[in-house]
Amino acid sequence: MKAELEKIVPGNDKPVLVAYPMSLPYLEFYWHHHPEYELTFKINVSGKRIVGDSYEEFEPGDLVLIGPDLPHTWVSDKKVKDKSCDFVVIQFSGSLFNSFTGLPEFENIKRLLQSCRHGLHFKNSKPFKELILSLPGKSGVEKITGLIDLLNQLSQQKGRKLASAEYDISQAKNSEPRINKVCTYVEQNFAKPISINDAASIINISPSAFCKFFKRATGKTFSDYVNDLRVGYACYQLIETDKQISTIARSAGFESLTYFNRVFARKKHSTPREFRNEAVY
Repeated sequence: MKAELEKIVPGNDKPVLVAYPMSLPYLEFYWHHHPEYELTFKINVSGKRIVGDSYEEFEPGDLVLIGPDLPHTWVSDKKVKDKSCDFVVIQFSGSLFNSFTGLPEFENIKRLLQSCRHGLHFKNSKPFKELILSLPGKSGVEKITGLIDLLNQLSQQKGRKLASAEYDISQAKNSEPRINKVCTYVEQNFAKPISINDAASIINISPSAFCKFFKRATGKTFSDYVNDLRVGYACYQLIETDKQISTIARSAGFESLTYFNRVFARKKHSTPREFRNEAVY
């Protein structure tokens, strides 16, 4: 699997630090990597996060620091009209700290940047929210010192590593660019019957090879990934509509109501009816 190389800023004279807020209708699957470090803070978005071979759900307040060339993507749970996915992205070059790495005052930041090579998730983002939100509005030296202050504070927190130690970043970068094609197809067709044979044929490999490829790329089996998308869509329908549960199950791609209930309970730890009744509108 090859993640697409994202060019942060075109040209040879690009800045060593960019920080910007973003607001999109939804986050679609876009598996990519770049040589810059990236700190991403999700303000009001929930969904699925893939970093290397780590596949997890994320909630508003999600804060992740990603090392250079580590493939990653975030996918929002649902596409809702008149609502937006708001987040802040901070990307910076490792060269920004080249002159400081030998200084004892920067030892904590140095260790932080070394430990984020496979991604770091920070459970409590509240102490950093104000500084993160303010950084895009800063410029020049003030923006750089703001980043240093932020990284220094993060270095004093215990981040949880995301991708496994066995995950080979160089191999992930240099293999064929197929995962985006597969996941885009699944997102567009999850409401229909999708087989492993169908997905494997998209990238012209055997079903057995496809199963290994997909699990290695996403940390998830193909069937589990499809069910995650289907359950996410069902949750939106349960909250936003008054459709019958059997109708929602069919529209989400589940051919059997019994199977839908079993999968839903496993992933959400409640029945669809309980989920609907407990949902906060």
